[in-house]
Amino acid sequence: QVHVVESGGGSVQAGGSLRLSCVASGRTFSEYLLGWFRQAPGKEREFVGGITSLTITAYAKSVRGRFTVSRDNAKNTVYLQMNSLKAEDTAVYCCVANPTGLYISTYPTDYNFWGQGTQVTVSS
Repeated sequence: QVHVVESGGGSVQAGGSLRLSCVASGRTFSEYLLGWFRQAPGKEREFVGGITSLTITAYAKSVRGRFTVSRDNAKNTVYLQMNSLKAEDTAVYCCVANPTGLYISTYPTDYNFWGQGTQVTVSS
């Protein structure tokens, strides 16, 4: 069992920045496929970005160039740096992990473990 806990959400004005952090348990963290999804009220959950064990990253088109996913294996932590935030980025952001995944997937079902989520609110 992998425990995933996010932190760092909050409220920010449009154009601002936030950094989300996510700690995932396990001794083989460096091998995990990690990612972020978000869900806004009344909308479907959507892939935001992901990072492989080789630090290959991929992003949704809507956040590319503004958001960055990174990882610190020594701290069992993955980050989501969000810049130039827009009102439409308002959502609950969830960190996800797949201990054996090799390739970034945009499908929620490809991730075994999920955090509880952290709210990000961007005011215009």
